Order: sequence, then C-alpha cells, then structure tokens
Amino acid sequence: MLADGSEFAGWAFGAPGEVRGEVVFHTGMTGYVEALTDPSYRGQILVLTYPLQGNYGVPPGPYEGERIAVQGLVVAHHTPVPSHALAQSSLGDWLRAAGVPGLQGVDTRMLTRRLRAQGTMSGALLDAGTDPQVGLLTAAGVDPLAMLQAVEPTALREYPGSGPRVLVIDTGAKESILRALHSRGAHLWRAPASAPWEPLLAQVDGVVLTNGPGDPSVRGALCERLRAVLGRGLPTFGICLGHQLLAQSVGAQTYKLPYGHRSHNQPVQELSTGRAYVTSQNHGYAVAEDSLPGDWEAWFRNLNDGTNEGIRHRTQPFFSVQFHPEASAGPHDSAPLFDHFLRVCTELQRPRR
Repeated sequence: MLADGSEFAGWAFGAPGEVRGEVVFHTGMTGYVEALTDPSYRGQILVLTYPLQGNYGVPPGPYEGERIAVQGLVVAHHTPVPSHALAQSSLGDWLRAAGVPGLQGVDTRMLTRRLRAQGTMSGALLDAGTDPQVGLLTAAGVDPLAMLQAVEPTALREYPGSGPRVLVIDTGAKESILRALHSRGAHLWRAPASAPWEPLLAQVDGVVLTNGPGDPSVRGALCERLRAVLGRGLPTFGICLGHQLLAQSVGAQTYKLPYGHRSHNQPVQELSTGRAYVTSQNHGYAVAEDSLPGDWEAWFRNLNDGTNEGIRHRTQPFFSVQFHPEASAGPHDSAPLFDHFLRVCTELQRPRR
C-alpha cells in the first residue's frame, strides 16, 4: 500500500509481520545481498526491479553490514531453492531469520513507474485483512532520529595497517569502504559519528566521511564538527552522505530528489577530463551545485539528470563523490579514487605523534 492509495497485491515470504517506511526502488541486476545489508536502506521498503531474486541464494559473506537493513522487500519473483554451490540459505529463509517481511508476485515494473511518476513516498507491507489506511499508520516503522544512532558502530574500532593513518567517521558505512581502504594498506580508526572523535585528528593523515541513511539537513551538529577537520587542512574524502555533509559543512545546500539514484549503472562524467564512469549509487538527496562557495568546484556530474556527483576544493585537499567508488556489488570503474585519496594522504603526511 502506497501513501497515495495505490495497492499492489502479492504473496508473503520471509518473516511474518507488517512494516511501513519510505518505498524506494533499485534497478541492479544482481547484488541483492549487498543492497539488503547496506545501512543506507535503514527504515526503507526496497523494491528490486530485476524480476528474478534469490536465484543464487545467500553466500557466506562478508556483507555490507552486520544485519539486513531494510524494513521490507518487494520482488516480482522469489526463487525458493537457490542454484549456487556457495549458498548458505535461500533469500526467503534469510529474511525470515532476520525478522524482515517480503512480498513476491508484485508487478514491480508498474510499481516502479508509479514511484517515478509520483516520486518516492511512504508505504507499508500489510496483511490482506488489514485496513490499508490504518496499516499505513500502525505498521512497524523506524524513528528517524533513532535510525541515525542504530547504524553507527557501538564503539571505536582500529584496523592496523602500514600505510596512511585514516579516521573513518561512520554515519552508517558500508563495510566495503573499510575493506577498500584497509586492503590498500591504510591504518584505520573507525569512529561513530556521534562519538568524540576530535582527539584523533592529531594522529591521522586523512579523514573519510561515509554513507548512511536519512536526510542530511538534520545533521547540522555534525557539519559544525566537520569544520574542525577542514580547519586542520587534513585530506578529506566524502562518499554519498559524506559528500552531502561535506558540502553542507562549507555552506552549500542539499535537496531531495524525486525518486533518487539506486542502481549499478549510473553514468557520471569527470568535468575536468571529460571521462565518463559507470557507478553504483544509493541516495535520495543531492547537493545543489549552484550553492557551492567560490573556492569549491563541481568535480563530477550525472549524465542522466545533470545532478551533482562530486565536488572538490580548488586549493585544499578536500573532495567528495555522491556515488560509491567501492561499488559492492560493482562496477569498479571509480575504485582508483581510493588510491588517489591515500596518495594525497601520503604526500601530505604529518610526523607521527
């Protein structure tokens, strides 16, 4: 049931129960395990447009988060018996174990067209006997403020490495971001965004701002704290929500997109070189490019709708991208951005204290 009164019938799978949340769609042909565990989907009902889901089951991991993040899942067809040797369970069994309901047999093409035409809206997965208008209000949902705390790690974590020392300010990070940095030798401190991470700034060579759920405009307190990072001149790399927070911290504005970018095939162009990249994305907000201060410039732009996909400071080592260079699941066109960031950290490396 969508908030505009549209109903889409199907058959339940996964866990029993009724849930509500923002309904969004993802057009990737693969990677449902990565999508379902991406903390950026916390509190949302996810519609997967590719018609076959669950056909390779659930592999052993690692995943993008410690648990399934979505409120519910909507698919056209769920394969109950996966056909992959590494599958540890079916998609339906995995959802059931995590307490997440699913709906199959839905015309996801029609549903997606509805969301594209009307824009992203709230909705609910309801039993057939539930009054839809009541269910939209009473089904289990996620409080927006509680959601922000739920996706952060519970404590500071350290990942030893021999390369540059990097502080990862975690607002709901995909694990692949940590893996991309650590596999390149970085020594990482992963700090909850709401924790007092400022004392670590004297020990690190760079800072990464991660992805996460929710409206960036409610993160004003965090943006104030990020100004201290920029004040030190530390190389700073923002990804997805981190891109939006970096923009807000220097005075730029963000706005909500009609239905967001959630796919593995978003084309973006690097403005300085003209080179195009195919990127993985998951976001519902964007940076208003015309609100950037004069000492900042647009770095990347989306070739589908012209929205901003990256910014950088004209003279300081501060930059960010709206897309996911770690891209799990794929493509990996923009993965060298991690090499670029760590190279800048090395070039500007400070004496160890």
